[in-house]
Amino acid sequence: MATHTTPPLLKEFCPLYYLLNSIPAKVQKGFRSVLVYLTALDASSDYIAVGSSIGMLYLYCRRLSQMNKYNLEGKSEPVSAVKLLSCFDDLVAVGTASGRVALFQLVSPLPGRNKQLRRFDVVGLHKSTITALAWSPNGMKLFSGDDKGKVVYSSVDLDQVLLTQNQP
Repeated sequence: MATHTTPPLLKEFCPLYYLLNSIPAKVQKGFRSVLVYLTALDASSDYIAVGSSIGMLYLYCRRLSQMNKYNLEGKSEPVSAVKLLSCFDDLVAVGTASGRVALFQLVSPLPGRNKQLRRFDVVGLHKSTITALAWSPNGMKLFSGDDKGKVVYSSVDLDQVLLTQNQP
């Protein structure tokens, strides 16, 4: 006979001031000051990824207690979704308000693995805001969905720098 258990309560153990204080509240764009809004969040045991309204990805490494920021380059558009994956390589997928998807392969401390940050773009398949990103457990597949209901499957092979897309 199955026993009914109550779901655990979520509790905040400590505020993340160290994380929030490393992200600027405003940035200078030309002659005007622009507020920075935090628009997307994902966390793993190694990283906390935060997307922003200015098109920057802030990636906090828990192991090193260090914040890195990554620009998506080109037109600065709000980040609408982020998804981390820690497997053989540490990967981050970023979706934007215009439908752009970027993949980051992070630097690996392991011998023989990636020694510099690599970025790959999935462009032209989504025409509207990315609302969801999901990795397969081995990092070989990325699924992206937008607010019009379109889902795109991208096959990822980072060793051969191969990225193919399919629309189910």
